[in-house]
Amino acid sequence: MRHCFALDLKDDHALITLYEEYHCNVWPEVLQHLREHGVVDMKIFRLGTRLTMVMDTDDSVFDAEAMSGAAETNPVIRAWEDLMWRFQATTPWTPTGQKWVAMKEIFDLRHA
Repeated sequence: MRHCFALDLKDDHALITLYEEYHCNVWPEVLQHLREHGVVDMKIFRLGTRLTMVMDTDDSVFDAEAMSGAAETNPVIRAWEDLMWRFQATTPWTPTGQKWVAMKEIFDLRHA
């Protein structure tokens, strides 16, 4: 299944550059965490300060709540998330307490 999420970055060129550098060298434990929880592909796109993450999952394995819970209890994943929050900001539509927000699909060429 494909999931699409949005998040903003802080409007600071130096921080955005560093954020992109981190994503050129994602920690191996983060990659392992994603794969272990059924994420088979992930891409993040940026336009200005807006990020869009496209995540493909194996739904026989993927469980968003289990993945989130595991992230909270794994000190390395928690450290990565805390580090990334240095660069990230919520969108104007983000509910309190969330970071990445699911986007609503409004068009699919295959069904047009």
